[in-house]
Amino acid sequence: MSLSDFLTLLAQISGLLFIVSSMLAMGMSLTMGQIIQPLKNVRLVVLALLANFVLVPLLAYAITLAIPLEQSLRVGLIVLATAAGAPFLPKLVQGAKGNVALGVGLMVLLMVATIVYMPFVLPLLLKGVSVNPWDIAKSLIVLMLIPLAIGLLFKSHSPQDAARWQPFLNRVSSLAILVLLVVGLGLNVNNILDFIGSGGILALLVFILGCFAIGFLLGGREAGVRSVMGLGTAQRNVSAAILVSAQNFSGTNTLSFVLVAAILLLLILLPTANRLGARSQAAVANPQAAAPTD
Repeated sequence: MSLSDFLTLLAQISGLLFIVSSMLAMGMSLTMGQIIQPLKNVRLVVLALLANFVLVPLLAYAITLAIPLEQSLRVGLIVLATAAGAPFLPKLVQGAKGNVALGVGLMVLLMVATIVYMPFVLPLLLKGVSVNPWDIAKSLIVLMLIPLAIGLLFKSHSPQDAARWQPFLNRVSSLAILVLLVVGLGLNVNNILDFIGSGGILALLVFILGCFAIGFLLGGREAGVRSVMGLGTAQRNVSAAILVSAQNFSGTNTLSFVLVAAILLLLILLPTANRLGARSQAAVANPQAAAPTD
């Protein structure tokens, strides 16, 4: 096994470990009622669906018109724009000190919507694309929904044991995402350099920041909800995007572009979430300074 093969395997294991451990930890820290409750807000659900499945694809299309991109990169951007419901969202919401229950509920909502949305919309946007809903659904169900359900069941039957295991699983997920970020950056440094000259990196930066702005502006006045909406709209479902790219666009730069997007999403959104969390803590510590003045 070459060093590149080993690092690729390490990145894959780290990614799987992060998703499973973070979903287990989330399940052990919440109840089903806490997850469902925020989604009873019809206005919020409609705005989240509008942001992720209407405004984000429109943003991606506008970017392809404004920034000249090679065809495979344009395809990668459109694929990313149609994939929402990322497993990284709850971790980002934790860092932002946002509404974690809403983050998990929004993740599940967007993930399920993506399974239905991508197979119907992508063939309309990209000719020659065929997407099997079950191929997307089965990986997301196994890696995300089942661990989340196990965590919820474990907490409901053994709340004290869940309270002991949850911090450990959070540490595992934090370590796994750190390894994934470092290894992924090392593996894709050449692709990143190649895409800089092609306009691909600029397109991704505009896309990520634009997605965050869309969600943040639609999130309303409550800071905990606004941060969830911003991060939830910006963090795309890279797992679904990789699956579609590998099945339909092998031999092109589309898959490499999506992988680079995954690294950039982490590099941008992790510090953004931490910054939002610091602001939230400052507001709690000094509510008078955070309150608007007349």
